[in-house]
Amino acid sequence: MLTKKQVKEIHEHLERAQNPIFFFDNDCDGLCSFLLLQHWLGRGKGVSIKGSASLEKEYFRKISELNADYVFILDKPKVSQEFFDKVNQINLPIVWIDHHALAQEIPDFVNYYNPLVKKKTKKINFLKEESIAEPVTALCYQVTQKKDDLWLAVAGCLSDKFVPKFYSRFFKKYPELCIKSKSAFEILYNSEIGKLALILNFALMDRTTNVVNMLWYLNSAKGPYDVLNENKKNKVMHLRFNQIDKKCKKLMEKAKIIGENCGKILFFQYGGDFSMSAEIANRLSYLFPEKIICVAKIKESKINISVRGENIKEAVEKSVQLLEDATGGGHPNAAGAQINIKDWEKFKETFEQLVIEKNYRKL
Repeated sequence: MLTKKQVKEIHEHLERAQNPIFFFDNDCDGLCSFLLLQHWLGRGKGVSIKGSASLEKEYFRKISELNADYVFILDKPKVSQEFFDKVNQINLPIVWIDHHALAQEIPDFVNYYNPLVKKKTKKINFLKEESIAEPVTALCYQVTQKKDDLWLAVAGCLSDKFVPKFYSRFFKKYPELCIKSKSAFEILYNSEIGKLALILNFALMDRTTNVVNMLWYLNSAKGPYDVLNENKKNKVMHLRFNQIDKKCKKLMEKAKIIGENCGKILFFQYGGDFSMSAEIANRLSYLFPEKIICVAKIKESKINISVRGENIKEAVEKSVQLLEDATGGGHPNAAGAQINIKDWEKFKETFEQLVIEKNYRKL
């Protein structure tokens, strides 16, 4: 959780912002974080960051295009120094709210908020990664506390495999949308509020025009039924959900066969237009809780990898260390990597050996 002092500071930043820009990660947690802050403030524009774990300098142009006077960064584990430098040159304040383990130095001019990191003067003290890192949605809802936005707060948290304390309040208000469970995956895949989270997540996997239209629609949405009940304004969102969900279920049928016949690690790879490695990895983790999940999406000369397993991030990071032009990181139990397609077999061999050596187990 954020401290009372941090919540107050974020309030002050928001109130000073007349036309803020919110850069957010391209998933339901990032989206709901943005919507909570925008609804509370009543102004600001959102830009989803696709295809990279880092906010790169190319996105700087959006600041001038939208005439922004304040920069907020939500649910991004990394930000390029070039982006920071460009924003600093035009003297705009930066507020960065995150829940990933800190992977870089934070410039003095950046207002950084992360429950995993404590700041004392200029020294940064790292908290244990094993600490519960609430999704950024939960942190933003701690800031806003708008009762009418409770549905967005719950959806964003569930999508990031986290059942917030305020789920019980949502359950009382919308019992027909919920199930009684302490498992985020069980709620996500077996309830209507879980379906809503998936609709939002899949809607982000669309062309820019449709994503922008979705953001406009969600800015005026009053409750969960504005998303769940199909209408003329959200028809494209439902169409996208049905397309991706259908494709995902077909891939899951193949993955389940592998899961029923493999050992400790479930390796699954696929290709195609849709990038669903994180979603497939989550579903497989729900179906095979005793296994470590490794899902690879092949795209041209690159492979994007999503991994699920208890404290598995270290194995992912070590597996990419000696590979050319490869990256890896994420959360302790949900990590990812990007490698060249020629290194896939080498990655698997190294990863499997590390799993055997460390005796990792699934959650």
